[in-house]
Amino acid sequence: MKIALITGSAGLIGSEAVEFFSQKFDLVIGIDNNYRQILFGKDASVQWNIDRLQHEIPNYKHYTADIRNFEEIQKIFSEYKNDIALVIHTAAQPSHDWAMKEPLTDFGINAQGTINMLENVRLHCPKAVFIFTSTNKVYGDTPNYLPLVELENRWEIAENHPYYKNGIDEFMSIDQTKHSLFGASKVAGDVMAQEYGKYFDMNVGVFRGGCLTGPKHSGTQLHGFLSYLMKCAITGDHYTVFGYKGKQVRDNIHSFDLVNMFWHFYQNPRQGEVYNAGGSRFANCSMAEGIKTCEKITGKKMNFSYSETNRIGDHIWWVSDVSKFKLHYPNWDFTYNVEDTLAQIFEAMRKRV
Repeated sequence: MKIALITGSAGLIGSEAVEFFSQKFDLVIGIDNNYRQILFGKDASVQWNIDRLQHEIPNYKHYTADIRNFEEIQKIFSEYKNDIALVIHTAAQPSHDWAMKEPLTDFGINAQGTINMLENVRLHCPKAVFIFTSTNKVYGDTPNYLPLVELENRWEIAENHPYYKNGIDEFMSIDQTKHSLFGASKVAGDVMAQEYGKYFDMNVGVFRGGCLTGPKHSGTQLHGFLSYLMKCAITGDHYTVFGYKGKQVRDNIHSFDLVNMFWHFYQNPRQGEVYNAGGSRFANCSMAEGIKTCEKITGKKMNFSYSETNRIGDHIWWVSDVSKFKLHYPNWDFTYNVEDTLAQIFEAMRKRV
């Protein structure tokens, strides 16, 4: 039997991975205790997605274990052992605004939870492929010191800069920068995942995501940019734009495109490799551009206001350079741009809100 184990299995990337790999593996084990509801409130609950996965996918088995509890996780690994061929670790505390409220909880989930997963793989199924969903926040606010130019609806990097064509690559330093506490806890997990790959010769891939998005996202004000933006566009709820004149740029990668990256890596894994994984030049938008697209899709004006106070450690401009991944896995490419993704979010969310 060939098994894929996915943490955060009812979240955006986790549930996309469950659906994708249930078509390729005999059994998919999901671990998700709906902690997102505790972090962000009932509107962020993923219970609807847990119920959907259990109902729709016959070879899916769900566990409500807490990744911070080593013994709980070890019981699952002990049961399946070397049948586990792939581990996708997406479970996380994902908000840098929330992290400052409870630093110990944030670090426990993002750092301790990650080493718990890595160590269980090493002890029980060391030949398995381990994929860690990291974040571009490991680079801290270093991108904000790039030479940026203010345009009508967005910030853009100067055309003569090496990052202009493809975006920011993996050689940007993660040191001497303000990460936010969330960014720092993800750095700990990121570096530990690399170390397990290189030190123990394990098949580990670290994917530093930009804005991860898609129709299965339970977006909230503190996490889930496009999802929460579209939710407010549909409901008329107030949306606050924080700082940078609303021209801050995010690249947005659809959950399917990211999970498809995982699939390509699984088929030809490397040991402790790091990849920037975002929408790149193919799929990015500023806050202002995202609002205009939501208004176009919904046919309604958004109810929003502007706050001069930006989020601590937030990026003014971020576009991921995915050239390294494309070099290693040339058969992979993007499928969904920003407007495609927002249209999907709109259709899915109309049924839920």
